[in-house]
Amino acid sequence: MNLEDLEVEKELKIIFMGTPDFAVPILQALIDNYKVRAIVTQPDREVGRNAEVRFSPIKKVGMDNTILVLQPEKIKDEIETIKNLEPDLIITCAYGQILPQELLDIPKIACINVHASLLPKLRGGAPIHRAIMNGYKTTGITIMYMNSKMDEGDIISSEEIEIDYNDTASTLHDKLSKLGAKLLIETLPLVINGTNDRIKQDSTLATYAFVIKREDEKIDFSKTKREIYNKVRGLNSWPGAYAMCDSKILKIWECHETDNFFPELLDGQITKIYEDGIGVKVSNGEIVLTLVQPEGKGKMKAVDFARGLSNKGNVEGKILS
Repeated sequence: MNLEDLEVEKELKIIFMGTPDFAVPILQALIDNYKVRAIVTQPDREVGRNAEVRFSPIKKVGMDNTILVLQPEKIKDEIETIKNLEPDLIITCAYGQILPQELLDIPKIACINVHASLLPKLRGGAPIHRAIMNGYKTTGITIMYMNSKMDEGDIISSEEIEIDYNDTASTLHDKLSKLGAKLLIETLPLVINGTNDRIKQDSTLATYAFVIKREDEKIDFSKTKREIYNKVRGLNSWPGAYAMCDSKILKIWECHETDNFFPELLDGQITKIYEDGIGVKVSNGEIVLTLVQPEGKGKMKAVDFARGLSNKGNVEGKILS
């Protein structure tokens, strides 16, 4: 890239739209390489019993870098403001609202999105969780043109990574966030120069990563040990998988599979207390819960939780549901 090209890129008007931690490295990479003229993120929210006002991680980056931050309840309320900024590029990453066509038509070059899956696989709002929960061996980042449908725009670039056996949603989140930042910076010059690929998605290959609901979090011990293991790590570190124990919620943060089999027991029945946790019978064997969180308490080693149960009676044979 010559000096003239660099000067042109410095003059680009870029608007970034995003909200959660996942988007922070991607925004920071943009700030380090380009001039970001404005940021659009979700409004501040009151959280907790004390109604403490909390703003998005992306807003903090904007404030730290003295960048204009817009926080509309509905994006249509800021369309005129965005038009007046005359952006060349709008770049989105986990913004949290569907963008109307009127907004998509504003930028002079393009409106593009950084998505945490290999499209058309895992379209939707929870691709990191679902990749692990569904037992995927690989996933990645896709940079795509945006259209009015959910993650269906033409693909510009993508990069694949392996999902390690021990990955959780948290560790995979961090890997993909860094990969997204790298791939975006590699891809943007091609988009700006108009030399990028534009690959239509094959919708017959599409799968969907719908946002996690409460019913998705509950463990079904009639499933296989691998399915349960994938659910536990796919919901770690948020929102967490859970089972019921003595009519109370027991969050399960970590577990592992064993080669043991207990055909005489019921699914969900505690098999044995091991040195590292609580064995539970599942459809094709056993898992061992190692890190749990009883209702109303903090996270603890499962063996410590088992000691508390033993004070109330026999632990082995108790059924989790």
